[in-house]
Amino acid sequence: MRRDVLQLRQFYASALGRPAREMITRKVVEAWGEATGLDVLGLGYATPFLAHLHGPTRRVVAAMPAQQGVELWPGRAGNLAALTEEETLPFPNALFDRILAVHALEESPDPLGLLREVWRVLAPSGRVIVAVAARNGLWANAEGTPFGHGRPYTRSQLAELLREAELEPSGYTRALYVPPVAWLAGWAEGFEQAGSRLWPQFSGVVLMEAVKQTFAVKARAVRVRARAPRPALAPQPATRSRRRPANG
Repeated sequence: MRRDVLQLRQFYASALGRPAREMITRKVVEAWGEATGLDVLGLGYATPFLAHLHGPTRRVVAAMPAQQGVELWPGRAGNLAALTEEETLPFPNALFDRILAVHALEESPDPLGLLREVWRVLAPSGRVIVAVAARNGLWANAEGTPFGHGRPYTRSQLAELLREAELEPSGYTRALYVPPVAWLAGWAEGFEQAGSRLWPQFSGVVLMEAVKQTFAVKARAVRVRARAPRPALAPQPATRSRRRPANG
């Protein structure tokens, strides 16, 4: 059973939820900071992380599962959130350039079906970030938080699920190293800095980016002399022998 939208909102307004929101938002912004002119979908309960994308997007919509409930978002200025059935998202094919899924997979009755809907509404060469509770982290056992409910994932399990949905993992990162204890929330930044270096496998959340596979056109690799910038999400090792399309 999914967490109620009121429980999710209360958590992210709490002393423990605020640093969780900040740490996850930072990783999303590092990967997608520039969203000018793009169509963006937040799936599950992604609204705490959408407002920080840089540049004017063309469209931002939040889709919240019917079992979870929906809230007015972004607020008094209007409402861009909709209550949806996750196995049949009410959007046309290939509409969104970016999709952020948070609190979406763990409690879904059909996570593969949900990701196939993500594939359907994602534009060619579109990118999705899926954030899930990490199986090895302390947060997966913290029932007082949204991350302690449903099905946590390891990085390899999440990558395999994405590939089953024809979404090719292109990178991953981790977040939320502070233990899920309210009195430690004030030291969240220190835990984040130390944890990413000393015990990365014990993060609370795994975030994985993937691109839509269409197989219509296979781009040819091009050698470049310029040094590429370090990606915000570490490269996900490929497990297939065929050549992957280059990101656009």
